[in-house]
Amino acid sequence: MTTTEIYLLAMLLIFVVPFLVWRLGRTDYFAPLVVVQIIMGIVLGPGVLGAAFPDYHKFVFNPDVVKTLNGVAQWGVMLFVMLAGIELDLKKVWQYRRESVTTAGLSLGMPLLFGCGAAILLLNYPGWIGQKAATWQFMLGTGMACAVTALPVLVLLMEKLDILRQPMGQRILRYASLDDVAIWSVLALIMLDWERIGRQLGFLLAFAVLTFLYRRLMARLPHGDRWYVALIWLILCAFGADWAGLHFMVGAFLAGVVMDADWFEQDQLDGLFKNVLLVLMPVFFLSTGLRTKWDLGGYSVFFAAGLLLLASVGGKLAGAHIAGRALKWRKGEASIIGWLLQSKGLIEIIFANILLDKQIITSETFTALLLMAVASTMLTIPVVYPKLNREQNRALVGQASSGPTL
Repeated sequence: MTTTEIYLLAMLLIFVVPFLVWRLGRTDYFAPLVVVQIIMGIVLGPGVLGAAFPDYHKFVFNPDVVKTLNGVAQWGVMLFVMLAGIELDLKKVWQYRRESVTTAGLSLGMPLLFGCGAAILLLNYPGWIGQKAATWQFMLGTGMACAVTALPVLVLLMEKLDILRQPMGQRILRYASLDDVAIWSVLALIMLDWERIGRQLGFLLAFAVLTFLYRRLMARLPHGDRWYVALIWLILCAFGADWAGLHFMVGAFLAGVVMDADWFEQDQLDGLFKNVLLVLMPVFFLSTGLRTKWDLGGYSVFFAAGLLLLASVGGKLAGAHIAGRALKWRKGEASIIGWLLQSKGLIEIIFANILLDKQIITSETFTALLLMAVASTMLTIPVVYPKLNREQNRALVGQASSGPTL
């Protein structure tokens, strides 16, 4: 078979297997299609399928095919991260800054502390810290991985729960948006290469100047030209960030953050987001799954994943409950908000990919973070749905009891 034929066979596996599992298994309640695709990426990787059928795995996912898949995956994730940046509405965050900063700070800071504690435990054992990582980079990177909230997947989950356009949904989006800005800022700090600090400062300075010019240009362009120019801007920012040593995904996120959503039709933004998820991101999940390894043994990786999951969920819930007391939220709100904010999804995988690329974590740590991301996302709807129903019923009862008596 030619390389093209083997590549198409790999693509067939990428799209057919997750869809059949999702549709025939009716997993939508606890594992939406996105989550199933992430899991199937792991299953099709060397840790599961490669271990069971090593010869077939090497035949299908040979180096030439993997390079091609990685190219598609990189373009897809650049688009996805740019769209995540565009979605951030910093004006709303500023309007409700006290509540937003308090909640976002606690929901980021508490899991960060818990995650750093988990990293300290892992440092006592070999095989978890990357070859090029300083101890502080590993601790901060692992802590931030526990603090990540998957903003795009959060939008999908809240749509499924029918709260996206409700006041609580909009509040949660503000908290997650502010956390996203902080997370990518810290990631840029972790990525700083002191040997190339001149390049990185040059990139940031050039980015600031070009952003000013770019925003003026976009405001004057006809609507039909804006998408094309936005893609050129995305590629330039990703190239500049990678050249400076920050990573191309940091550049892609920065490219999106400085764009205004009202430059584009909302229907087009939503459509592109869904199409990127449908057409390109499954390839990214598979290319991510190909990086999973179990060299330390299944029990060690699962123990680390459980430890990180405990740090992530416990930290988010602790932060949300402290914020709830400080801001005098209604009973039950803190638990719902904490569980929704702990959902990791795709951003966690992107974050872990960057840490792995920069050799701050090892393949084993990456696998543990991947398992933690899958578990946290799968827990969200089954835990939140009954809590949300109780909260809504309590609100209805409260409205009825305060109404006029006949």
